[in-house]
Amino acid sequence: MTEHTHLIQKGALVAQDPPAFEQIAELDESEKDALRNEVLHKWRQPWALYFTVILCSIGAAVQGWDQTGSNGANLSWPRDFGVPNEGEGATDYNTWIVGVVNAGPYIGSAALGCWMSDPLNYYFGRRGVIFFSAIFCLFSVIGSAVSQNWWELFITRLLLGIGMGSKASTIPIYAAENCPAAIRGGLVMSWQMWTAFGIFLGFAANLAVYDVGDIAWRLQLGSAFIPAVPLVIGVYFCPESPRWYIKKGQYARAFKSLCRLRNTPLQAARDLYYIYAQINEEANIIGKSNYVTRFFELFTIPRVRRATLASFVVMLAQQMCGINIIAFYSSTIFVEAKATPLEALLASFGFGLVNFVFAWPAVWTIDTYGRRALLLFTFPQMAWTLLAAGLCFIIDEDSRAHLGLIAFFIFLFAAFYSPGEGPVPYTYSAEVFPLSHREVGMSWAVATCLFWAAVLSITFPRLLRAFHPVGAFCFYAGLNLTALVLIFLFVPETKQRTLEELDYVFAVPTRTHMSYQVTKALPWWFNRYVMRRKGARLEPLYKFDGATAHDQVAAVKGSVSH
Repeated sequence: MTEHTHLIQKGALVAQDPPAFEQIAELDESEKDALRNEVLHKWRQPWALYFTVILCSIGAAVQGWDQTGSNGANLSWPRDFGVPNEGEGATDYNTWIVGVVNAGPYIGSAALGCWMSDPLNYYFGRRGVIFFSAIFCLFSVIGSAVSQNWWELFITRLLLGIGMGSKASTIPIYAAENCPAAIRGGLVMSWQMWTAFGIFLGFAANLAVYDVGDIAWRLQLGSAFIPAVPLVIGVYFCPESPRWYIKKGQYARAFKSLCRLRNTPLQAARDLYYIYAQINEEANIIGKSNYVTRFFELFTIPRVRRATLASFVVMLAQQMCGINIIAFYSSTIFVEAKATPLEALLASFGFGLVNFVFAWPAVWTIDTYGRRALLLFTFPQMAWTLLAAGLCFIIDEDSRAHLGLIAFFIFLFAAFYSPGEGPVPYTYSAEVFPLSHREVGMSWAVATCLFWAAVLSITFPRLLRAFHPVGAFCFYAGLNLTALVLIFLFVPETKQRTLEELDYVFAVPTRTHMSYQVTKALPWWFNRYVMRRKGARLEPLYKFDGATAHDQVAAVKGSVSH
């Protein structure tokens, strides 16, 4: 690294006071232009960065396709394996069996896959874990397609969960560590956007093979191997996370990786200094620790505990909102609404399309309005649309409005979910933990999400049988409102904060944050938007000592305007 000493010194000068780079005499005009463009043209990034994001997007599509293969297959495989859950021969026992088999990937993820990601990341790096998970996602779905009884199907889906869990715990971190702060939210949220695309493709595959005979459900399950193939191959061509290299003391490789991921060597040198300083600071505070120690520190170190709580809330809320009762069981729900199997698959395809199309706006809104703001806006909308969909089951079944309105409100629910609770949880969880606890923290967050997805998958068939669709949908509408309160109280905003600035955000005690939201933010919102008092002012909760990412944006735009 000695040949880069002068460059790294300049990078350190920029890192110490980002908004003041115009006054640094050591920088030439081309370097200053690059720093200005970082703000003025934030989407002008190197091809290697976008290729990395595309690879992460393929990983997300695998996740979505894996989730929906069973959706259409649920109409056929229970009867083929002698455990029908509807019609003649249906029993409560069979309903539980179907729920457990569908929950297999989420049980495997929550119990094993997520927790394997920390040691795997430690030894093999981010790329190694993505390759490992892709192998499981490739071969386990082929095994599902050739299973001969329900317990073989269950075992192959447990193995799929190992791949899904380790992948979901690693890819958002990998994307967050490689992306600049100004566009990190927009690029990291591509995980959920392309998960939605994978869900859409899964529904499309279900529909494409609907009429091929008795092997239809096998093709529906096995087709998920298709996106896993480019994931296995493509990860070889991506740069490794520079943060992981620095954590391992491989500074030359980290700089080389950053040079591929940034527009200029100066920006790479600046970020190398940032990351190195952050890792040293964390090491001084926390010291050396092992995997078990780091897990317990998720709940004992105040700054980490607050991040753990916030990530738990946003991940739990993703299951409470009810999206996965549609993603897992939409074909079953539409059949309950007296649709034919083909109509149910077509309606599910429409749901997948809406879910994907409405995920696109979040690429811009997540870093403009913020993670917290998107959640607080969309959860009330999801509550009333689910309630409306449930009440539409009361409409006479012979009326054309019965199925049409149910589908309409479910599609509207997906349209509100996709730009809000869809992209936020994985983006949020990938950025809130300090580097020392990022792998185990993300494992915790994803295990939380997928554990409750397993609970939902197991219980919903029985819930639907006991509560009927009206009660089931109203139940989840109530859970949306509960999640709204939890988010309001426990989830701080992280919009356009560097991963270093977030240490300050989560240094604020939880009680202080709750008190601020209830006594200051809520009255301000009421005065500003209900009473329409334009003069209402909200005192900021966070007061940063140094320059922030927001300051750099203001400084650059100010200098350009003058």
